[in-house]
Amino acid sequence: MVTSSLSVKPPLLVDSHCHLDHLDLAPYDGCLEKLLAATTACGVGRVLTVGIDLESSRQQVAMSGQLPGVYASVGVHPMNAETHALPEVAELRELAQGERVIAIGETGLDRHYGDDTMDWQRESFIRHAEVARACAKPLIIHTRDAQQETLAMIEEHVDPACAGVLHCFTESWEMAQAAMAMNFYLSFSGIVTFKNATALREVVAKVPLDRLLVETDSPWLAPVPHRGKKNEPRFVVEVAQCVADIKGIAFADLARASSDNFDRLFNL
Repeated sequence: MVTSSLSVKPPLLVDSHCHLDHLDLAPYDGCLEKLLAATTACGVGRVLTVGIDLESSRQQVAMSGQLPGVYASVGVHPMNAETHALPEVAELRELAQGERVIAIGETGLDRHYGDDTMDWQRESFIRHAEVARACAKPLIIHTRDAQQETLAMIEEHVDPACAGVLHCFTESWEMAQAAMAMNFYLSFSGIVTFKNATALREVVAKVPLDRLLVETDSPWLAPVPHRGKKNEPRFVVEVAQCVADIKGIAFADLARASSDNFDRLFNL
């Protein structure tokens, strides 16, 4: 059996953001159920699998309905602006009715590769926020190189009662404070374990324990000591251990707090 270098039992941890439809299943004989069994064996009891386009979202809904411990989010990623039409509100609302769909997204703003698609990204963000408000479900937001504009969009369009999470957070403490003031949570990925992530670790140290989540964003961003490999949900254990070390608390306390935060944010 494949095992992680760290483990905790009983299952306490949640991988709050992954993409099950993109994972490498070759080590598990092509079987997602085997991968999830290995995940549970490492102390990760639940995962949230996130759609990046409409077809991907349909797959997340189907998987969440068939696999224990799997929840889904539906949306169209901002980096799909050049290859996908704007998502229709009606389509997103229909997908959001899935029994184990607990969030809308991921959506957001990303200027990393330039400004050419920003009009599409902004309109897509607004449509996702409309669906989240109508369905009373939190919004999962991707943000990169667009701090002030993302915060302005949240303030204008997102229902603070449902709010959401800035996933794979790598931005400044000032942005973190502003987002938390609007009832958002912050989720940290394997990036926090990278050697060059000193500034991010300083942000993690300041974020209140009741406002943080941990994630893998797998199959991308595998944490140390798995960096360079394809990521998977069980590696969230290493992310959680790093966050616990930064905050100077026991691993079990971090696992319990992040799991409780997941339940609170997603109304579970």
